[in-house]
Amino acid sequence: MTDPHGFLRTPRRPVPARPVQERLSDWNEVYAGQARLPLVSRQAGRCMDCGIPFCHSGCPLGNLIPEWNAYARKGDWWAAAERLHATNNFPEFTGRLCPAPCEDACVLTINADPVTIKNVEQAIADESWARGYTTPQPPERLSGRTVAVIGSGPAGLAAAQQLTRAGHTVAVYERADRIGGLLRYGIPAFKMEKCHLDRRVEQMRAEGTKFRTGVDVGGDLDAAELADRYDALVIAVGATGQRELPVPGRELYGIHQAMEYLTLANRVVEGDRDVPAVTAEGRHVVIIGGGDTGSDCLGTVLRQGAASAVQLDINPEPGAARRDTEPWPVYPKVYRISHAHEEARGRDGADPRLFSCATLRFEGDRTGHVRALRLAEVEPEGRRPRLETEQVLPADLVVLALGFFGPERDTGLMRQLGLTLDDRGNFARDAGFAAETAEGAVPEGSAERAARARNGGVFIAGDAGRGQSLVVWAIAEGRSVAAATDRYLSGSTVLPAPVAPYDRPLIA
Repeated sequence: MTDPHGFLRTPRRPVPARPVQERLSDWNEVYAGQARLPLVSRQAGRCMDCGIPFCHSGCPLGNLIPEWNAYARKGDWWAAAERLHATNNFPEFTGRLCPAPCEDACVLTINADPVTIKNVEQAIADESWARGYTTPQPPERLSGRTVAVIGSGPAGLAAAQQLTRAGHTVAVYERADRIGGLLRYGIPAFKMEKCHLDRRVEQMRAEGTKFRTGVDVGGDLDAAELADRYDALVIAVGATGQRELPVPGRELYGIHQAMEYLTLANRVVEGDRDVPAVTAEGRHVVIIGGGDTGSDCLGTVLRQGAASAVQLDINPEPGAARRDTEPWPVYPKVYRISHAHEEARGRDGADPRLFSCATLRFEGDRTGHVRALRLAEVEPEGRRPRLETEQVLPADLVVLALGFFGPERDTGLMRQLGLTLDDRGNFARDAGFAAETAEGAVPEGSAERAARARNGGVFIAGDAGRGQSLVVWAIAEGRSVAAATDRYLSGSTVLPAPVAPYDRPLIA
C-alpha cells in the first residue's frame, strides 16, 4: 500500500468520457484523447492492498491488481505493465470491454466506492505500448510440435500466443476476412478501436504465430484432415449460435440479428463500404434485448442518425443497490448506465430502455417491411404477458440482441471431428479441456480419425465450451487450454492455467 490513507482521502473519480454530442459525431472511443495518467495514479492510490484481495475472486484471470495498482500509483509504468501482462495477454482489450466484476468484488465496495480498477488497467496497458514496453516475445527454441487454432477471438488468440511462446508452431484459422472474431466485427469501434487488435496481431506474427483468414474449417477445409496435419487442435469458435424470437411477423423485412447489424456497421468503419447495407438513419429503431450487445447496437444506431431508439428488456428494472440475495463480493444485478444509454439520454432526454416487457408480434406494410412492434408488460414471475397492457411502438428497423445459445449446431466441424454437446448445449469436454466424442460419432472420415479424436489432441476453448461469457473468461480459458495442450504435447507444462472447465463466476 503506497498510501495507507488513500482510500480515505481520495474519493472515487473515474476517467471522464468525452461529451455526448462530440462522441455521437464520430466512431472514436468514448475516452479517446482524455487525460488519464495523473488521475489514474491518484485513483490507484486508493487500493488498500488487502490481506485477502477479493478483487482476485471477481476476476477469472487472477490479475495481480494490488501489485500493479501500487506501481501505477508511483508512476512505475514498466513494473506495472510487467505485473499486468503476467496474468493477461490482452489487458488493453479487457480494460475497454470487461464490465469489471473485480470492482464489485473490491473490499472497499462493502461500504464505499471501489477502486477504478478498469481505468487503471487500461491506462497501464496503453502506457506500456506508448513507451515501447510491450514487445514481441518469440520462443528461444522450437519444440517441433504443431498446433492449429480454429477461431481468432480472445480465447483463440490467447491460446495461440501462449503456445507460440512455449515453442510450438501455431497457425490460427479464421473464417472471416480479418482476424479478431467478435472483437473485430461484433464490438463497435467506439468501445474498442481496431488499431489495438491489429497491434496485438502484429506482435503475435513477430513472435511466430501464423494466421490463415477466409478459411471455414468444416466447410472449405475438412476439419479431420486439419487434425491429421497438426499434432494438436484447439477449437475456439465461440458461441455464435444466435437466439431467435419466434413471434408472428418475424419474417418481415427490416428485422435483423444483432451480429448481422453490427458486422455491417463495423465494415463501414473498417473502410470496406461507404455506407452500411442496413442503416438506422432516419428510422424508428427497436432493439430487443437488454444486455451488452443491445447496448452496443444502441450506440451504433445513435451514431447512424436514428429518428428514435428504444431498447426492450424482459427483465424487471434493477434497483440502485445490491439485494440481500446478491451480497458482496458477487457481481450484482443493479441499475447500470452504459455509455450508449448516456448518449441516448443526452440526445432524447430519457432512458431508452423499457423493462419488464415482451414482444407479442411484428406488423408490416404492403411491401412486407416491418412498421410496428406490439408489446406487453410481463408478470414478475413466469414472464407471462399481461395482454391488458399491450401497446404499439413504431419500428422501421428491429435488431434482435437476445444473446447466444452456444456454438453453431450441425456443422461440418462438428460432424468431421465427432464433437458432441453437453447438457448446456456447448461442445462437450473433459476436466482437461479435451473434446469428448461419442462412440461412432464420426460419420465423416476414417475410423482412425475417430479413434484419434477420442484419444486426445483436440481441445475446446472459450465460449464454445463454456457458453456465452465475458472477455476475461475467454482469455482465461485460452491460457488454460494452452497449458492443457502444452502438457499433451510435451508431457508437462509451466504455462499458467487460471481456470478449470467447470469453474463459474462467483455467485451467492
